[in-house]
Amino acid sequence: MGSTKKETPETYSLRVTENALHNIDEITGYIAYIKRQPINAIRVGDKIFETINRIESNPLTFRECEEIPTKTKIYRKAVCMSWLVIFKIKGSEVIILGIIHGSRKPDRIKQFRKIK
Repeated sequence: MGSTKKETPETYSLRVTENALHNIDEITGYIAYIKRQPINAIRVGDKIFETINRIESNPLTFRECEEIPTKTKIYRKAVCMSWLVIFKIKGSEVIILGIIHGSRKPDRIKQFRKIK
């Protein structure tokens, strides 16, 4: 019976960097042409884009990226199958920085900090 506080969910705009698009192209190209599994490449590409859509709708639900520590916790990562989608929250904008295989060295993730 008390007053209820209306919470409007904050909406985020999404920007996918050229680096991230290049990473997706490399991943799907490798699966399709080197591994010779074109159907699997389509599935992996679809899953990555589904993950990116989930990031856009609620980026704060994903874990902080421990490899790029910051006080404001703007760098985060989402797990998509065997890949990590690294992104940054800057104000009301979500910037997809890149996609990297989970078995890669953590030092490789630090390079995403330089992407604008």
